[in-house]
Amino acid sequence: MAEAERIIGTPNTPEAAGAEPEQSDEKAKDAGAERPRGRRRIAVLFGIAAFAYVLDLVSKMIVVAKLEHHPPIEIIGDWLKFEAIRNAGAAFGFGEAFTVIFTVIAAAVIVVIARLARKLYSLPWAIALGLLLGGALGNLTDRIFRSPGVFEGAVVDFIAPKHFAVFNLADSAIVCGGILIVLLSFKGLDPDGTVHKD
Repeated sequence: MAEAERIIGTPNTPEAAGAEPEQSDEKAKDAGAERPRGRRRIAVLFGIAAFAYVLDLVSKMIVVAKLEHHPPIEIIGDWLKFEAIRNAGAAFGFGEAFTVIFTVIAAAVIVVIARLARKLYSLPWAIALGLLLGGALGNLTDRIFRSPGVFEGAVVDFIAPKHFAVFNLADSAIVCGGILIVLLSFKGLDPDGTVHKD
């Protein structure tokens, strides 16, 4: 009798064949939960990128229309002004002789972020990469469409703190995204959501 039960299996006991399907059901649920979670993180990344990009684009359009060829506007006395400047270099006016190289780097950053998005399961990383992507797209748009020519266009800068280089909102987004990535790396948090310790 015991031998027959062993061969046939008893459906009412936890050790019966029904136990294994429950485990596979749980795995399927976990896999299903991971996919929407990953999609949400990708939505956050591209949502933040779009917000940063549009904010940068609109601010530059206003600056070109209202501030270019006009005296600077004092926001906080001499400490902070809005002053329209065309910058052929990188962020904060560095490297004006390498405009085409900076354009290629910006395009490469965008491609890398787009590829990395497929494995993204971390919300902080989604925010950081979204800021980087939005900022890179903002300045790349200037490089492509503004004078003196395609891939050599000068970026519109307008935020001018005292004793500091003039910059724009795209530069700010890139710097904030970069700082956040450094902090996440120090904490050992990877883009896929795992935490590692050195």
